[in-house]
Amino acid sequence: MSVGLVVRRAVRGATALRGGRTWHPTPYQVFGFLFFLVMTLAYWRVPLCCDAGQHAAVVERLRANLLHPAHPTADLPGAGSAYYSPYAVAEGAFARLTGLTGWALVRLAGPLNLLVLLTGLGCLVRVLTPRPWAPVLALFAVTLLSGAERAGWSGSLGLMALTGNLGYPSTCAIGLTFWAWALTGSRARGAGLVRYVGPSGLRSVAGYAGLGALYGLILLIDPVTAVAAVLGAVAFVAGWQREWRAAVTGRWALAGAVALLVAACWPYFDAFAPMAGDGGRPYAYVGMPGRVWPALVGLPALWARARRARRDPLVLLCALQCLAPAYGWARGQDAYGDILGLTLVAPQLALAVEFAAPRPWSAPRRALGWVTAAVVCAGFLTVHAGAVVPRALDPVGFGQPPRRPTYDWAARYIRPGEAVVADGYDAVRLIPGYGADLAAPVLPDRALDEGERLRRLAAVRAYLDPASTLALRTTVARRYHVRWLLLTRRRRVPEEATVVAWSRETGEVLARVGDSGRTTR
Repeated sequence: MSVGLVVRRAVRGATALRGGRTWHPTPYQVFGFLFFLVMTLAYWRVPLCCDAGQHAAVVERLRANLLHPAHPTADLPGAGSAYYSPYAVAEGAFARLTGLTGWALVRLAGPLNLLVLLTGLGCLVRVLTPRPWAPVLALFAVTLLSGAERAGWSGSLGLMALTGNLGYPSTCAIGLTFWAWALTGSRARGAGLVRYVGPSGLRSVAGYAGLGALYGLILLIDPVTAVAAVLGAVAFVAGWQREWRAAVTGRWALAGAVALLVAACWPYFDAFAPMAGDGGRPYAYVGMPGRVWPALVGLPALWARARRARRDPLVLLCALQCLAPAYGWARGQDAYGDILGLTLVAPQLALAVEFAAPRPWSAPRRALGWVTAAVVCAGFLTVHAGAVVPRALDPVGFGQPPRRPTYDWAARYIRPGEAVVADGYDAVRLIPGYGADLAAPVLPDRALDEGERLRRLAAVRAYLDPASTLALRTTVARRYHVRWLLLTRRRRVPEEATVVAWSRETGEVLARVGDSGRTTR
C-alpha cells in the first residue's frame, strides 16, 4: 500500500519570508495613481469658477438646513430643486459635521470624484478586454481626445476641462456610469468582473437589484448623465445578452424597477419632472465640431469592431448615445449637450482596445496608430498641456486654465441670506457660493417658476438701467429685499447706495443700500 506524499512548492527569494507570492501593481494602477496625483494638484491650483459657485451655494443651504434647504441662489423655498441630490445632501451633512464651507467641500470632492472615475473606467475596460495595457490607453484616449477647445463644459473628460469640473456632481455621475456599464456588461456576458466577485454574486437577484439602485442613484445625481447611462445599459445588454429565458428577463426587469423606485422615493425633488432648459439654440452645442473631432479618429476602430460582431456593445453605445444630443438640439435643451462627453467614450475605448492588441500589427492598424499619435500630440500641445504644466515650469507658454476672480473681499461684508444685485458674469455665478442670495437667479431651476425668474431678471435690468429713477429702484429693492449691490466698474453706483469695498483685481464695487428689514437665515 503506497502512501501519498504532499510535496510543497519551494519558495525562493523575497517571498520566502512570507511564504507566498508578492503583489505586483498592474500598469493601470501605476499610471492611474500618477494621474490621480497630477490631476488633483492641477485641480487644486486653479481658482474655482463658473458652476462651482452654484454647487458651493447648494452645500451652504444644506449646511444651514439639511431637511428643508432654501433655494440655492434666491430668497425662496428650495423644495423641488434638482440640485438637492444624494450627492449634495451627503456634502451638506459632512459640512454640518465638520463646519467646512461650501467652497471647501467642492474642493475636497474633486479627488473623490476622480477616484470614482478612474476605478470605474478601469473596470469598464477590463470587461471589454483582458489586455493589461488597454485601461492605460483608455485613460489617455478619454482625457486627450475629448475636445480641441480650452473651454470645458460639465461632463467633459478632457484634461483642461477636468481642472474646472472635477468637483462637480456630473463628474461623479460619469464615474458611477462607468461602474454601472461594467457591471451590466459582466451580467450580460457572464465574464469580465465575474472573476472578481464570483458568478453567483453577479447573477443573483440581489445583484440585479443593487445594479438597479446604482442606476437610480445616477438619475438622482445628474439626470442628464442618467440618460446616457441608460442608453449605455441598453447597448451592453443588447450586444452581449444571448439567453432571454423568463428568469433572465425578470432579473433585468427587476433592475429597472429598482432604479425607478430609488428615484421615486427621493424626498427632495421629483426625479421624473421635466428638466429646466433655456430654449432656443442651446449654448452647449455652439462650437460642437471643435469638441468632438479629435475623438472621431476612433471611428475606424469602431468600424473594425462592427465588422467582427454585428452586435458589438461599443458600436451600439455610440449609435444610441448620438440620439440624446440630437434630441436636445431639436428641442432646444441645453442640458443634453453635456452628454457629448459620454458620447465620445465609445470610439475612445475602441481605440484603446485596438492598440492594446499584441504585435505584429497589420498595416491599417499601424497607420491608425500614427494618425492617433499625431492627433493626441497636437491636442496636448495646443489645448491640454497647460492643465498639468504650471506656468512657472512652462517653457513655451501653453494655454492655462481660466483664472476667475474670487469674492472673499465682498463676502466679508455680506451675511448669509442677504440679497445681492450683481451685473458681472462671474459675480452672479460665484457670490451665491458664500451664502448670499441673488435678487434674480441666472440659472433655471425646477424649484422656481420660470416666469417668476424672468420677471426678476427684468426687474434687475430696470434697476441697473442708467435712466432708472430713485422710486423705481426703491420699489425693486423693497420687493426683493435687496441689501447689496456688486457692480462692475462700467456701472454707475446709484446715489442712495454707500460704497463699502472694492476689488483691486477686477475693479468691482460693493455698495450697501437701505435696510429692507429682511431677517437673515
